Amino acid sequence: MVLQTLDIQFFTLAVILGTLLAIVYSLRVLILLEKRVASMEMNIQKLTGKVLKEEISIQKAIKRR
Repeated sequence: MVLQTLDIQFFTLAVILGTLLAIVYSLRVLILLEKRVASMEMNIQKLTGKVLKEEISIQKAIKRR
């Protein structure tokens, strides 16, 4: 009877621990993905700035003609 109680407690503890580890792993993956998205956003902002500068220079060249 005591062994059954310990087995049930051990199983319950293992399930809870597994769930917590899965949550921690998921948060880690989310943080890594967020860093990648932030990096992509920075690259897009840099490219947008370059395109805007080029567009302004083209508009100035057209106005001069």
